[in-house]
Amino acid sequence: MTIRTIIVDDEPLARRGLELRLRESPDVEIVRQCANGREAIAAIAELAPDLMFLDIQMPGLSGLDVVAQVPQESLPMIVFVTAFDRFAIQAFEAHALDYLLKPVDDERLGRALERVRAQWQQKQALAQREQLMALLAETRGRGELEPGGAAATAPGERRHAAMLPIRVGRETVRLDVATIDWIDAAGDYMCLHAAGQTHVLRATMKELEEMLDPRLFQRVHRSTIVNLARVMALRPHLNGECFLRLKSGQEVKLSRSYRDKVEVLLDSAGVAPVP
Repeated sequence: MTIRTIIVDDEPLARRGLELRLRESPDVEIVRQCANGREAIAAIAELAPDLMFLDIQMPGLSGLDVVAQVPQESLPMIVFVTAFDRFAIQAFEAHALDYLLKPVDDERLGRALERVRAQWQQKQALAQREQLMALLAETRGRGELEPGGAAATAPGERRHAAMLPIRVGRETVRLDVATIDWIDAAGDYMCLHAAGQTHVLRATMKELEEMLDPRLFQRVHRSTIVNLARVMALRPHLNGECFLRLKSGQEVKLSRSYRDKVEVLLDSAGVAPVP
């Protein structure tokens, strides 16, 4: 078995240098190299790699933007690659996330690969996802739901929120739930993906499910809720799994355990599967 790996860096020489070093490890297979965050997100969706070497400082989408925009259940193991930034390094170390400094040192790369192999063998990807969410909360700010502050959709009906008040420090953002594409969770944190932005929130799936209209917001995976109004198509996969293609272009995995209920709701909404 090989560790299927992608390299993400906007510098061609940096990608080439890392490629040459990784090719000396027979259990590492490089399945793609990406020059930016958009290519990385597409490669993760297409290839489902086991490992990603991810540059932090890239134009456009940064490495942390990639982490925020990929569904948590799809994230591979990650080794960050960065130029010297003591604040970033302190954050990685605080959350037990591995990193490499540029220029990459052979001995340090070897230690990172040993950690990767241990995680891969012990199936610890879920634990790393929780560490990544904690890192996002620390670097981007962590929101809290304001109690009793959600505006209801209509009087006289069950009170489903039309607006979610998210307090970050002294500010409160009122998020229109209609703009939410999908929500995913890891540990104590939720990521709300809406209108091209990601809001990191300390809350539970149960809390959000109770606030949101179940005719629109459905669990599609153990850790994912999708706004069905934002679904464009249902795409079957060769291994029997399905993916929901959203209006944003993102694809989210539809777990078998939720498939029947979600397919009925999508069918009633006129969403057809992609052949």
